[in-house]
Amino acid sequence: MIHNGMEFDTYFKNYPDKDGFFGKYGGAYITEELKAAMDEITEAYFTICKSAKFISELRRIRKEFQGRPTPISHLERLSGKLGNVQLYVKREDLNHTGAHKLNHCMGEALLAKYMGKKKVIAETGAGQHGVALATAAAYFGLECDIYMGSVDIKKQAPNVARMKILGANVVEVTHGLATLKEAVDAAFAAYAREYKDSIYCIGSVLGPHPFPMMVRDFQSVVGIEAREQFIEMTGELPDAIVACVGGGSNAMGFFSGFLNDPVDIYGVEPLGRGATLGDHAASLKYGEEGIMHGFNSLMLKDENGEPAPVYSVASGLDYPSSGPEHAFLHDLGRVTYDVIDDEDTIDAFFALSKTEGIIPAIESSHAVAYAIKLAQKMGRGSILINLSGRGDKDMDFIIEKYGIR
Repeated sequence: MIHNGMEFDTYFKNYPDKDGFFGKYGGAYITEELKAAMDEITEAYFTICKSAKFISELRRIRKEFQGRPTPISHLERLSGKLGNVQLYVKREDLNHTGAHKLNHCMGEALLAKYMGKKKVIAETGAGQHGVALATAAAYFGLECDIYMGSVDIKKQAPNVARMKILGANVVEVTHGLATLKEAVDAAFAAYAREYKDSIYCIGSVLGPHPFPMMVRDFQSVVGIEAREQFIEMTGELPDAIVACVGGGSNAMGFFSGFLNDPVDIYGVEPLGRGATLGDHAASLKYGEEGIMHGFNSLMLKDENGEPAPVYSVASGLDYPSSGPEHAFLHDLGRVTYDVIDDEDTIDAFFALSKTEGIIPAIESSHAVAYAIKLAQKMGRGSILINLSGRGDKDMDFIIEKYGIR
């Protein structure tokens, strides 16, 4: 498929380039000391990802431990309420630990073992990445430090408890807004001190090279499975696919299976309370080029050119930038990035729960809400949504803030 002059059949061979760039986005803007650590990870990854032993072990883990492949479910009743468009969901909520995050965490932890590291370090917002990495660390016998903002610790108490039960050390981050950006800041600082014995397992397609590429590759299992399953179920490709985008790991893994197909692709960012800076976290929609956390992408900036305060009802989406590959696909026009606000998101959370018996994560509810609106515009056809996680972690917060609708 060719889109705006780009041949997508060779896309993954060309992007990122050897320096980790997707066009002008990406790279590794870090100290020389950390660059040496990243080069070590890159070299190890490119060695191990071609190893039959590594691939075989990862496939075994996915099948026997994670419960992959996850299924696709047809949302028959919800579709019937909307008209003629048929909605489907890829059930990453049924992946072990309840979200897509374990897909890359098991890969990163396996890489850490290969490199002889003793500890994994990470940040988390909604807690799903933290739970997934704590699970991977327990599976491989590694130490695990998870940095999490105090605001998110309060909102995501069930996931904090799960991390601790799994043996992880949860480090509370109290500075700034005490949410995801600050957790990333703290985790990076810790890694800079401990990189000789540790590996930083970034929770999204973010950070310096090779992480945007590596996390995408580990998450591509979602898109590969979904494409095969949908064709098997329906005999054709979906007309459109939809996923939520914060940092963008679930979306990038999902999209990668369909980039070379005649399928409309939608990435959904959190509009939060509205378009005013500080009330949303829609960096691809409203941001500008900028560097943070070691990579160049589109980001939301304050009056001083620093990362702006952001907000989302979903703890996993409140980050002031997005993965560099998303910025690249945005500029190419291959993916349409749009927004959905808190109210529509919560309505979709209850609609899916009550109509289909599936309680989605608030993050995933952004994609469901957008797909509902898209279905009403399309009139006919099919939409496949990536249901990136389940909503167990969000129920106490939802009931406290919104009650039962």
